[in-house]
Amino acid sequence: MNKKLFLSVLMLLAAIGIQAQRLVGGDLSMLPKYEAAKVNYYDRNGASISDVLVHMHDEAGFGIVRVRLFVTPTGATGVVQDLDYVKTLGKRVKDAGMKLMVDFHYSDTWADPSNQWTPSKWTSLSDSELYQTIYEYTKDCLQQLTAAGAQPDYIQTGNEISYGMLWGAKGTSSPKKCYTSSDSNWERFRTLLKNAGKACREVCPQAKIVIHTERTNNWSTTKGIYERLSSVDYDVIGLSYYPEWHNNLATLKSLVQNLKNTYSDKPVMIVETGYCNNWYPSNATYNLTSTWPASAEGQKKFLTDLVETVQQLDNVTAIIYWFPEENPYKPGSNQYNNVYDPWFNHGLFNPETGRASEGLYALKPYSDVENGIETLEVSNDVSTSSSAVYTLDGRQLPNQQPLQPGIYIRDGRKVVVK
Repeated sequence: MNKKLFLSVLMLLAAIGIQAQRLVGGDLSMLPKYEAAKVNYYDRNGASISDVLVHMHDEAGFGIVRVRLFVTPTGATGVVQDLDYVKTLGKRVKDAGMKLMVDFHYSDTWADPSNQWTPSKWTSLSDSELYQTIYEYTKDCLQQLTAAGAQPDYIQTGNEISYGMLWGAKGTSSPKKCYTSSDSNWERFRTLLKNAGKACREVCPQAKIVIHTERTNNWSTTKGIYERLSSVDYDVIGLSYYPEWHNNLATLKSLVQNLKNTYSDKPVMIVETGYCNNWYPSNATYNLTSTWPASAEGQKKFLTDLVETVQQLDNVTAIIYWFPEENPYKPGSNQYNNVYDPWFNHGLFNPETGRASEGLYALKPYSDVENGIETLEVSNDVSTSSSAVYTLDGRQLPNQQPLQPGIYIRDGRKVVVK
């Protein structure tokens, strides 16, 4: 490849670097529990689904699965994912050809803006001991996941950590929270994240580290958080976006555009999103039912509108739906079974029939290849393609020749090898 062409390739690669691969997927952390309970899943035509994970990959276009991890899960509704659980599900995800995102909650229960309580076995630790513990715990988990064939591609070091994490024992009168209006506890928070990130880099150097917040309706707070975390080593800004809590799509679009302008080196992943399939929460901050009714139809329209909006934002690389597998349907039962009640009401399966709603398939267009460019993984192995591969100047490469990073033509389409 001559120098001029090589420079052109580099410029094109740089231009598409952030948006080369767009992913859709779901947080499927409860799927094994539903399967163990023999919950019935059907596709949109009413045919039984034998493997929900495979169906989501093959039919709904899912290319990434997110799985949460608790230190010592309490066993409450949805809080059951210990390390062995994640290893088993994570291997299934990888074996199915999908990317795996591991979501460290660093808690025994839900970690969110209102709950970032320290695991019970860590509550007696001093801050300095906690810094070492989060490093050792993260490293051990990642080593075990890797050994089990479940090495993550993305790692969240904390879940919805807008106000810090590991605040102390639940109920403490002085939780170690972080607010952008105060300097208190930020150095502690940064040190925790740095030590968790250090473990990620050592064990999974190829994985992307995600810092996940949820002040998606508040640019000032979001900007303040990431400004204060500027010394932390991470790769991706992760956001939660639920319309009932974060407002309309114009709000999301504005915030993501601001992130691009302010943090141009950080791609954005929407690591949690969803919408109601039946009832609307009475305590919602925003009522958007006039735009998207609380129904399967409204849910599909929300996802279609979300895809159309996010396609305009070239710094967004993924949309991950939270809890699509929620499905309490059991034939012959007149009432839902305790743990499997429709407690979140955002699932992509009809709770009355177990049939997939159209919303399950509404995200797929976002992950479709754009502009005729397909992204391949870098590999030192020989090409396994049986199709002829050409350089941009028309030279056919020998069969089975390893491909160096660059742009090629195969089957009439441009192929980027990164």
